[in-house]
Amino acid sequence: MFAVDKLILISGILLLLGIASSRFSARLGVPVLVMFLALGMLAGSQGIGGIEFDNYVLAHGIGTLSLAVILFDGGLSTELSSVRAAWKPSLVLATFGVVLTAGITGAAAAWILDLSWLEGMLLGSIVGSTDAAAVFAVLRSGGVNLPKRLTATLEIESASNDPMAIFLTVGCIELLMGRVTFGPELLSMFVIQMAVGGIVGLGMGFVTVWLVNRIQMDSAGLYPVLVSACALLAFGIAAALGGSGFLAVYLAGIVIGNNRMVFQRGIFLFHDAGAWLGQIVMFVVLGLLSFPRKLPEIAGNGLLIAAVLTLVARPVSVWVTMIFFRYNWRELTFLSWVGLKGAVPITLATFPLMMNVPGASVIFDVVFFVVVVSALIQGATLPVVARWLKLQIPPEPNPPITLEISSLRHVDGDIVDFTITPDSQVAGRMVKQLALPEGVVIALVARQQSLIPPQGSTRIEAGDHVILVMRPEARPLVNKIFRRKGAESERLPLSMEFPLRGSTTVKELQELYDIPMEAPADATLDQVLRYRLGGVPAIQNEAVTFGQIALFVREVSDGGTIERVGMVILPQREPPQSEPPQPEPPQPEPQVASAPSPLPPQE
Repeated sequence: MFAVDKLILISGILLLLGIASSRFSARLGVPVLVMFLALGMLAGSQGIGGIEFDNYVLAHGIGTLSLAVILFDGGLSTELSSVRAAWKPSLVLATFGVVLTAGITGAAAAWILDLSWLEGMLLGSIVGSTDAAAVFAVLRSGGVNLPKRLTATLEIESASNDPMAIFLTVGCIELLMGRVTFGPELLSMFVIQMAVGGIVGLGMGFVTVWLVNRIQMDSAGLYPVLVSACALLAFGIAAALGGSGFLAVYLAGIVIGNNRMVFQRGIFLFHDAGAWLGQIVMFVVLGLLSFPRKLPEIAGNGLLIAAVLTLVARPVSVWVTMIFFRYNWRELTFLSWVGLKGAVPITLATFPLMMNVPGASVIFDVVFFVVVVSALIQGATLPVVARWLKLQIPPEPNPPITLEISSLRHVDGDIVDFTITPDSQVAGRMVKQLALPEGVVIALVARQQSLIPPQGSTRIEAGDHVILVMRPEARPLVNKIFRRKGAESERLPLSMEFPLRGSTTVKELQELYDIPMEAPADATLDQVLRYRLGGVPAIQNEAVTFGQIALFVREVSDGGTIERVGMVILPQREPPQSEPPQPEPPQPEPQVASAPSPLPPQE
C-alpha cells in the first residue's frame, strides 16, 4: 500500500474513532476533548498505533487552521443580543483577566520549575485562555442550562480571549529571542494586532454578506464554500497586515451570522460540521505529538501549576475584573471554576518548539499535562458545580422535528419555532384566540411525536413547538405574544409600522401585546376606527391616534370593513412648553381623525 493510501486509511479510522469517542464521553462523564487527546496518544509512537509524528510545524499549521474554523463557527452562532448583554464584562475578562491569570500562573511556574521570570510568563500566557468549545461541549453533555447573561458572558469571553493569549505568547517569545523590547514597542504590537484584526474582521464580514446575497450560484453547495473562503481571507489579510487573524475571523463570523443571507441554514450547518472536524483533527494531532511516558516525570510540578491556575489565578482574575459588573457571588464562583483549558494552550505550546526557545520541551509537556488535568477535573465537575450553586435553569425541550426551507433567492419571510412552556401566556389558548398579526400564519404544531395541522379550535399546550411563517416586520409583535408570563416585555421600536388584523380586539391588543388603548375591550380595531372616523366608510391611509399609538387604515373590503391596520408607536409626549414633534408615518401623510367620545356598546 502506498504511503498516501495508508495515510487516508489511518485518517478515516481516526475520524471514525473520534466520532465514536464523542458519543461515549457523555456516558463516561469525561469531556470529549480528553477522549480525542487520548485517541491521539494511543495512536502515537508510544501507544498501540505506533505512529511516529514529531512535525511541530505541521501540527502548528493544522492547529491554527482548525482554531480559525472553530472560532469562525463560534462567531456565526453568537447572537447580537448576547454581545449586547455581556460584551463589557466579557471584554474585560478576556483582556485584563487573561493578563492577571498569565501573570499569577507564570510567577508560580517560574518558581516551581526554576525558570526565568520571562519563561514563566511564557508558560502562564500559554495556559491563560479559556476554551470555548470545551466549555460548551461539557455543559451540553452534562445537560446544564445557565441563565442568559451568564451564558452570554461565558460565550463571548471564552471565544474572544484567544487573541489576547496568543499576543502574550508571541510577545514573550519575541522578548526571549531579543526581537522586541519591553515597553512601547510591545504595546504598539498589541494595539496593531487588535486594531487591524478588528477592522479587517468587521469589514470582511460585511463584504461577505454583500457578496453572498448578490452572486447567483449554480449550486447551493457553493455558498458555504464561498463563505469559508471569505473567512480564510479575513484571517489571512489580518495576519499579513500584522493583525490578529483569530480576532478577525471571529468578528467576521459574528457579522455574517447576524445578517440575513441566501441559503443561511445550509451555511450554518456546513460550518458546524467543519468545526467538529477541526476539533477532532486538532486534538488527535496534538495527542500524537505527546509522549505519555514523560507525563509521570512532570506530574508533581504539573499538578502544582494546575492547582495555582485553577484555585488562585483564575478566581483572582474573575473577582478582580468582574466584581463591578453586578454579578452575584454564585455567578462569580462559577465563572472562577469554568476556566476550562483546551486545544489553544497545546497549540500555543508548539510555538516555542518551532522557534527553539530554551526550555520549550519542558513547557510543552507541562502545558499538555495541565490541559488534561483541567479537562478531567473542571470538565467533569462543571455540571455538579452549576447545580450546587443553583445556577441551572430548566432547559427548553428539543423540537421533535426540524422544518427547513432552502432558498437560493431572497425570500421576504421567516420561519420561527417557538417552544411553549407552562408559563407561556399562549399556553391553553386556542389558535383563534392568539390575535396573530397580519402576515403571520401557524404552519405546524409539533406535540411529542405527533404533527398537528393547526385550525382555529386547536389548543396550544405546554411542551408544544409552534412553527410560524411570518413577514420579518411582524417578528417583534409575535415575540410579545409568545413571551412568558411575568417576563419583561420588550419595547417596540418607535416610528416602525406593525401589521395588525382589523378583527383584533382591544382586549387582545392589551393582553397579548401589552399595548394600552382607551376603548371598549370587546370592540375590534375595525369597529373602533370606523367609529372614530365618524361612521363613514374608511379610506385607505386614514389614521386615528389613541394615546401613544397611531392606527392607520391599510386595507378596506368591498363592504367597507377594515381588514388590515398599521400600528405605529409614537414618542413620549414632552411637557407642554412646546409642541411635541409629529411622528413621520411610513406611508403618505394621512389626515388624523380624533373623537372624544368612546365607542358605544356593541349590538
